[in-house]
Amino acid sequence: MKRISLAVFAAVTVLAGAASAQDFVQSGTAAKLPQTEGKAIYNAICSGCHMPDGQGAVGAGQYPALAGNANLETPDYPIYLILHGQKAMPPVGDVMDDAQIAAVVNYIRHNLGNNYEGETTAEDVAAAR
Repeated sequence: MKRISLAVFAAVTVLAGAASAQDFVQSGTAAKLPQTEGKAIYNAICSGCHMPDGQGAVGAGQYPALAGNANLETPDYPIYLILHGQKAMPPVGDVMDDAQIAAVVNYIRHNLGNNYEGETTAEDVAAAR
């Protein structure tokens, strides 16, 4: 009886984890993230490492804070990292189109404790690809 209970608990845990993970990652066979707004894209692909509030984290790796990050003053830096990755940051530009990358760059530059000037456009991202 104990084995059955443990098996049921494990199955429920796995299924519950999978259901909640779908809120934050791409599901299905689409090649691109379905989210189009910067905050939604951030929550889907960035917040897992950089944290929902952008404060970063230290644990299995070191994930830099995006909140109050002077490297975000110009959009070129986050565009480059999204497209090409660096160290532990994987390149994630292939799962977003240029407008989605511009949206998430604008979100992190204008939110999370940042208030940098200027708007990033899809054309800016296309030029960096």
